[in-house]
Amino acid sequence: MDALISHEEGARAVDDDRVGQLVAFAAAQLAVPEVAEVSVTFVTDQEMAELNERFRGKEGPTDVLSFECDNLDDGFPSDLEVYEAGDIIIAPGVAERQAQELGHSFEEEVDLLLVHGLLHLRGYDHVEDEDAREMQQAQDAILDAWRSSGEGRGL
Repeated sequence: MDALISHEEGARAVDDDRVGQLVAFAAAQLAVPEVAEVSVTFVTDQEMAELNERFRGKEGPTDVLSFECDNLDDGFPSDLEVYEAGDIIIAPGVAERQAQELGHSFEEEVDLLLVHGLLHLRGYDHVEDEDAREMQQAQDAILDAWRSSGEGRGL
């Protein structure tokens, strides 16, 4: 899976190589076709607040938003050149504050948000308690495997 990574001006820098590696790793864990691509955009808190209000009707910035494009459950034509999984938008400013509050690194928080966003693109949700437990288990399993693989180290 390819990750198309972009940064809005003013957003805190992240390690693009790490993001690309984690996207590929998590996609393999989730059985996403190799010809898939996802857009990952890092935005300022202000931009995230605008998106959060526009698409969710909620005030203020959130940490991550996901917008699905193609859906694997709809079938995957074998002649399709690129499967567009969707867009993940992360606010590094929010991620940094959350990392401080939770007592872990900024990189760990971005990892978590990235996997969380990918799970949403694969149809996971956390509205109902049972769905939230299932999503949390999948998220934890991917992040644990990522850290154990050695690729997720270096924090």
